[in-house]
Amino acid sequence: MNRKLAIVLAAGKGTRMKSDLPKVLIEVRGRPMIEYVLDALAAAGVDEILVVVGYRADDVRKVLSNRPGLRPQLRFVEQTEQLGTGHAVMVCREALTGHAGPVLIVAGDSPLMQADSLRTLLTEFDRRQPACLLGTARKENPQGLGRIVRDGHGNFLAIVEERDATEEQRRISEVNMSCYVFNCADLLFALDRLRPANAQAEIGIPLERGPTSPAPRPLLAWAAFPTCRASTPSDRREGPNYPAATQSPVPESLERMAPFPSGLAAAR
Repeated sequence: MNRKLAIVLAAGKGTRMKSDLPKVLIEVRGRPMIEYVLDALAAAGVDEILVVVGYRADDVRKVLSNRPGLRPQLRFVEQTEQLGTGHAVMVCREALTGHAGPVLIVAGDSPLMQADSLRTLLTEFDRRQPACLLGTARKENPQGLGRIVRDGHGNFLAIVEERDATEEQRRISEVNMSCYVFNCADLLFALDRLRPANAQAEIGIPLERGPTSPAPRPLLAWAAFPTCRASTPSDRREGPNYPAATQSPVPESLERMAPFPSGLAAAR
């Protein structure tokens, strides 16, 4: 089987969490959020991880350099300007050249992400062989999240961010959970064609097919995640109740940890 590579997006600030820390280093139950993501990727069988760092990059490197064990291999890629998620992937282009397996892209601030969900997504990708398989979830209250737009036959059309969505699109309950699996050749093709994707001139994840086969590979969106598996604390109003704010059971990997530190204490 081809080697599995993951890109972890870890360049952002903790602005909405009212913290000077990089968001991925804000602690949940005594550990930086990104450590739970890396644990899930390792347990899912990922062979190599590219961590995209930006804001206070040296702090992120220092914390992750102390992780025990040698697998999966960690490499750091710096995003000197935070111009969106697609731009964060674009700075990894050189590291992706020559890679033949799937590329998994995840947010580094998703501490409830679980290995079994990632394995399921990777298995589905291997079975269907799309250009990209996007993991989604359904939320009763999708406020603030990108909506998954489909055609009348249920085929994936686009991700529309809430600030760019029409009133009809804002009523969609299926949302983007920032977890993607790409065919590497299609991803490289799309990276060369990136343009700002929304009103804020941010560069989004490149959902574009490449010429990798006689029949273009499809772009697919699949509701693979229970909401608790890929949700992230978005601000201090949610943070103190996280993960209780998801209205979902706390996964065992978090339940075993020490109580939440002050400012992120769970309401149990």
